[in-house]
Amino acid sequence: MVAISSGRGRGPGYTIGALGAAAGVNPETIRYYERIGLMPAPPRSTSGYRHYGEAAVRRLRFIRRGRELGFAIAEITGLLNLHDRPDAPCGEADALTREHLAQVEAKIADLQALRGELARLASCGSKSARHCRLIEALEEKGCCG
Repeated sequence: MVAISSGRGRGPGYTIGALGAAAGVNPETIRYYERIGLMPAPPRSTSGYRHYGEAAVRRLRFIRRGRELGFAIAEITGLLNLHDRPDAPCGEADALTREHLAQVEAKIADLQALRGELARLASCGSKSARHCRLIEALEEKGCCG
């Protein structure tokens, strides 16, 4: 298992730009993660530059991958806390994964319904906007008008 520690690892060190490039994250995102406590503030040089170690790269990649999978910041915080306790039971992560999967499946169902409706509207064939299915659908006053 790769350690994902606070980012105060030893080694040559990375500037914030180099860290961003190594982890595939924008430096502004790194600053944001530091402000909200997802990434700890790194040590600074005497000139004020941030210096990060390999552990910060690993932690940031973990966060980025979690975001790519659609997990919210609070969920990633919980996953990082769980990761930092390797002997803790995995049930919390399993439950989070099942909940997230259910949300993704619901979004897929919504997108499939949207696709079907757009396909129906796209097969209009009308020569004028007066009889265009999309225009008519957008004019419907069933919900709010």
